[in-house]
Amino acid sequence: MWVKLCCLLLYFLALFVLARVFEAVAWYESGFLATQLVDPVALSFRKLRTILECRGLGHSGLPEKKDVRELVEKSGDLMEGELYSALKEEEASESVSSTNFSGEMHFYELVEDTKDGIWLVQVIANGRNPLVGKVHWEKMVKKVSRFGIRTGTFNCSSDPRYCKRRGWLKSTLIMSVPQTSTSKGKVMLKEYSGRKVEVEHIFKWITAHAASRIKTIYSSEHLKEEWNKSDQYRVKIYLFANLDQPPAFFSALSVKFTGRVEFIFVNVENWDNKSYMAEIGIYKTPSYILRTPEGIYRYGNNTGEFISLRAMDSFLRSLQPEVNDLFVLSLVLVNLMAWMDLFITQGATIKRFVVLISTLGTYNSLLIISWLPVLGFLQLPYLDSFYEYSLKLFRYSNTTTLASWVRADWMFYSSHPALFLSTYLGHGLLIDYFEKKRRRNNNTDEVNANNLEWLSSLWDWYTSYLFHPIASFQHFPFDSDWDEDPDLFLERLAFPDLWLHPLIPTDYIKNLPMWRFQCLGAHSDEEMPETFADSESDSDSENKEVFSSDREVSEDDELSTFHRCSEGERGCGSEACSCASHCCHHEPCERKARPYSSYGSAGDLEPDWSAWPSDMLHCTECVVCLENFAKGCLLMGLPCGHVFHQSCIVKWLAGGRHCCPVCRWASYKKKQPYTHPQPLSSEPPS
Repeated sequence: MWVKLCCLLLYFLALFVLARVFEAVAWYESGFLATQLVDPVALSFRKLRTILECRGLGHSGLPEKKDVRELVEKSGDLMEGELYSALKEEEASESVSSTNFSGEMHFYELVEDTKDGIWLVQVIANGRNPLVGKVHWEKMVKKVSRFGIRTGTFNCSSDPRYCKRRGWLKSTLIMSVPQTSTSKGKVMLKEYSGRKVEVEHIFKWITAHAASRIKTIYSSEHLKEEWNKSDQYRVKIYLFANLDQPPAFFSALSVKFTGRVEFIFVNVENWDNKSYMAEIGIYKTPSYILRTPEGIYRYGNNTGEFISLRAMDSFLRSLQPEVNDLFVLSLVLVNLMAWMDLFITQGATIKRFVVLISTLGTYNSLLIISWLPVLGFLQLPYLDSFYEYSLKLFRYSNTTTLASWVRADWMFYSSHPALFLSTYLGHGLLIDYFEKKRRRNNNTDEVNANNLEWLSSLWDWYTSYLFHPIASFQHFPFDSDWDEDPDLFLERLAFPDLWLHPLIPTDYIKNLPMWRFQCLGAHSDEEMPETFADSESDSDSENKEVFSSDREVSEDDELSTFHRCSEGERGCGSEACSCASHCCHHEPCERKARPYSSYGSAGDLEPDWSAWPSDMLHCTECVVCLENFAKGCLLMGLPCGHVFHQSCIVKWLAGGRHCCPVCRWASYKKKQPYTHPQPLSSEPPS
């Protein structure tokens, strides 16, 4: 997870640098930056009208360019970035969808139960024509959708009883606006009563009702009283302007941030004395002033702070976020981080997508589970102070220049989703390239695996966890009161092929006991008699011939042979390797143990059994490689008690043979510990 998080942070850093490069290229080609102010005098009438439509100011009664330019200047400073965004939005011919209500419940859920938005609904009476024609309605939908106003059509033929109860006997327009200034308050429905059904007249009616919710100040005394008043709102935004009513985007934001931010419109059109404005630091109009407990912030001085709905909405969300805003942000970040698995995972294509789906499900489930206690804690009353301190931290951090750059980049990339997706894909391909190169340097075989091989390994893994004990969760050795597991025994009877070809994960191998073979009083290589080499070579050739015939012995014979070898330890003396001298020629422990016995009679080559685990059988030979245990070699024991070279038994088990080579006991299953019998005599055998 940390690797994906680092990759995601690196991607965000690349986006930030790329945005600065785009700004430098735009400045080099056009000679201006996005934050540079534009003189409205130099703009054409079409561009000025486009700016007014984006800000939500009516211009139908202003036929001359001079009047339109003055209205633009009264509503706020114009930047190059805002002009570019407005022109791009006008060129985009995207059709905005409108909701068709199916009945009373559908209307109630979307319109009357929505507490933080504005709805414009055209009601078509039963057997009547709509009030607004299709062409004008499409223009109306496109115009009001810029300000977050949702639209819909309710045909009374689908629910005539509801229309009669509401009194909708003729076609009309209905507008829903929150009635109170508190969050999740009541919604009031207003019916259009005008005679003209042109788009501009309906839009003026909408903006007038939306502006009525904003507190308006007409005198300096009222401003002084409001400025020094402390109420429930911790954040207030003031608009000082010489306008009849606030712009539509300002009114729409007041509905969207109901209960979080208070919007106040200060109309300075007929003010003679503006001394108090100078006292509080307002020297020019229009001005957008944000007042918080931490101080005053002038909106429009930093990067990306345009006079538009989208820019101010992003600014206010960063200062006064809702819990839902934080959840959506965390959801986006978690999914972006999870999609990094598609490029980090190497191997078959199917493997990449299977791992991606698994990661998406895991990360989203963990995110939802982690948010549940957070939502519960936020409901506790004694956490109000913590909530206030968190909002204070948000306000401090998001009024910096770096935060304004981040907001500007977010608006830029969200308006160009193709660029965002292409940069994400390019970043992922770079990660895939370097990860593949790193694994090839480490000689990892999974890089070259195809889809069929990976599906086969996936099926093996699935069946091993489905039909066999999960060895990853078993820390060997584990205590059990059962010598035989009846469930496993019945399972083997039900699936006989799985007994012959078990598919067990090899995680348990690292938990098997390991130790080094030691002898008591061992001679050096120089002190060994010369005759020992000849006898050893003869013994080797003889034992090899014997073992070649022993390979045909059944598994039951090997088990009985080994037990006879173990029983022969009772007569072993203290000075020799007892496992060699009392076993028959066909016993595996005796084949290579004769050299120990031949020169062990001197009393210096007896194995040090005290270093062995108590539940391991005593022996001096590995039946896998048919070699004696040399001094200092690494040994490994199985649950059944049989001992082998560590390298030999690991290769045996890793090859899929999860059983003892001697007794065929399952190598991952506990067995009753072996107890060594006491020797009958301390004298060496004759």
